[in-house]
Amino acid sequence: MAKWWVYMVECSDGSIYTGITNDLDARIDKHNSGKGAKYTRGRTPVVLKANWEYELRSEAAKAEFAFKKLSRMEKMELISTLHQ
Repeated sequence: MAKWWVYMVECSDGSIYTGITNDLDARIDKHNSGKGAKYTRGRTPVVLKANWEYELRSEAAKAEFAFKKLSRMEKMELISTLHQ
């Protein structure tokens, strides 16, 4: 069964981008090649800061939606708790 990931990357301008994918490594490579999301195209390189794995795409999409509602500060706090 395919796995889905919600991920957060830090862009070169310090902003945090949140996305969803079923191939995390390929997606990060795509962002860094300038062929990823429109938002990240002018903000490369991006650095993966956090990721969460889900069984179902619908679960991942709900999580992505919730994460995108967070403020930058809340996202940074979430990322820091994962790296403690």
